[in-house]
Amino acid sequence: MTSPRTLLEKVWDTHVVHRLPTGPELLYVDLHLVHEVTSPQAFEGLRIAGRGVRRPELTVATVDHNVPTGDRALPVDDPISARQLEALSRNARDFRIELFDLQSPHQGIVHVIGPELGLTHPGMVIVCGDSHTSTHGAFGALAFGIGTSEVEHVLATQCVVATRPRTMEVRFDGAPAPGVSAKDMILALIGNIGTAGATGHVIEYTGDAITQLSMESRMTVCNMSIEAGARAGMIAPDETTFGYLAGRPRAPQGAAWDRALRRW
Repeated sequence: MTSPRTLLEKVWDTHVVHRLPTGPELLYVDLHLVHEVTSPQAFEGLRIAGRGVRRPELTVATVDHNVPTGDRALPVDDPISARQLEALSRNARDFRIELFDLQSPHQGIVHVIGPELGLTHPGMVIVCGDSHTSTHGAFGALAFGIGTSEVEHVLATQCVVATRPRTMEVRFDGAPAPGVSAKDMILALIGNIGTAGATGHVIEYTGDAITQLSMESRMTVCNMSIEAGARAGMIAPDETTFGYLAGRPRAPQGAAWDRALRRW
């Protein structure tokens, strides 16, 4: 008889490439999101070592942190920002990675374009060189931020070395009172357990108040899990999840959608 498993365990166990008796494990990565701030050194490391990107089709780059809020047709004033934007453009071209640059209609916040385009799916392992990658956990994915040296490792191998975290269930019962938002809910949690209260854990959010949230609100909750000290946040996928993803440009279509729904 199979013992019950948490959402984290289900996703983690299906992605283990190599498991040691103790210590970290090697996980396969389904989607690697790249932006201009934490990637230049990683790409340079590949060049020095004479390596390519293992799965460029599973790597998506977007300009994000240094994007001007004014007229994008004008040159970028800050020289460091301009250099980082130019470096990502060059690296994406050299390593055959899809890039959403300033001219792309799909450019956006690196944590948001994955869901908007339907790149983010339940059951995935998703990484990015940014702590708030946990946003994607709203879709039932295991998503977490990695450092620059790890970015290079994922680019080269499509795998990440990670130590299995513990799981913390956070249950929100009932229904939010009028005027209470998803941000109020996660801030209440942080106020209760502290900014280090979930250190070493992935938070799995459950309860009626969570299932009543929109996908955008669930993304807010999972995004701010980091402010509670967690490695990531996760919410089990349901009809709200599937309804959000249906018809998105990069979501499965037709028979592939039906197969994906059964798997999810």
